[in-house]
Amino acid sequence: MKTIKTSLFVLAFCALGSASAYAQATRTWVSGVGDDANPCSRTAPCKTFAGAISKTAAGGEIDALDPGGFGALTITKAITIDGGSGQVGSVLVAGISGITVSAGLSDVVNLRNLSIDGIGSGVNGINFLAGKALHIEHCSIFGFIQNGINITPMAAASVSIIDTTVVNNVENGLNVVGVARVFVTIDRSRFENNGGDGVSAGDFARVTVRDSDASENSAGFVAQANSGDVIINIANSTAGNNATTGIQAGSAGGGTPSEVRLSGVSIFSNATNGLLVGTNGFIVSFGNNYNSGTGAPTSTLTPQ
Repeated sequence: MKTIKTSLFVLAFCALGSASAYAQATRTWVSGVGDDANPCSRTAPCKTFAGAISKTAAGGEIDALDPGGFGALTITKAITIDGGSGQVGSVLVAGISGITVSAGLSDVVNLRNLSIDGIGSGVNGINFLAGKALHIEHCSIFGFIQNGINITPMAAASVSIIDTTVVNNVENGLNVVGVARVFVTIDRSRFENNGGDGVSAGDFARVTVRDSDASENSAGFVAQANSGDVIINIANSTAGNNATTGIQAGSAGGGTPSEVRLSGVSIFSNATNGLLVGTNGFIVSFGNNYNSGTGAPTSTLTPQ
C-alpha cells in the first residue's frame, strides 16, 4: 500500500511539473540569438514572434531584447508586441503579410516600436481582419505590394495610428473599408511615396487625422465609399506633391456620401487637383486652409 501511495504522489508531482512547464506567461521575450524551443523568458528568449505568442497568455506582452528579424505573425488573441526602443524589433517577410490580426470581438491588440519590411514582395504590412481594437504606435512600414496598413474588419472596430511612417508601398499607405462602422484615429504620422493613396477611406469609415502628412503618393487623402458613407476629418495636416490629387471626396460615378472636413490643412503642388469633388462627394472647410494646387478652392470648399 505504501508503494502504491508513493507512486501516486510521484505521478501527481510529475503532472504538476509538466503543467507548470507549459503554462503561458504574461510577458515573454524574443532575441536575435534566441530559440523557439526555449520558454521565452528573459534569460532564455525565443527566436520569433510566432514562437513566443503560443507561450504568452491572452492580454500579455512580447518584448524584443535586442535587434533581430522576428518573422511574420498571425494574432488571434489580445496581445501587445513591443519591438523595443529604437525599433530593434523587425518583421521581414516575402510573399505574405507581415502581421495579420484576426482576433476575437473583445480583443485589443497593441503593436509598438516595430519595423515591418515587405522587401518588395510582402502582401500587406499590417492586415487587420478582426478584433475590437488595434493600436499601432511608433512603427515603420514599407516595401509591400499591396497596402502598408490594411483595415478591413468584418465587424465594428477601432484603430489608432500614432507616430508611424508608412512609405514605398505599391498600393495605399493606409486602406480602410468596413462592413460596419470603423473608427480610425491618426496622429503625428506620415504616408508618403505610396503608389496609390496615402490614406484611402471607404465604406463605413470614420477617420480623424491630426498633425500628419500624405504627400508624394498618387493621391493624398481620399474618401470614396460604395455602399456605406465615409467621413475623413483632417486638422493641421499636409497633402502635397501628389501625382494627381491632394484631397478627394466622392468618385467618378455612383457611390454613397463621401465627405472630407478640413481645418488648418495645407494642400500644395499636387499635379492635377489640390481638391477634387466627385459624385456624392463633399469637402467642407472649417477655415485656415491653404490650397496652391490646380483645383480651385472656391468651387470645392463649403465654408461652415
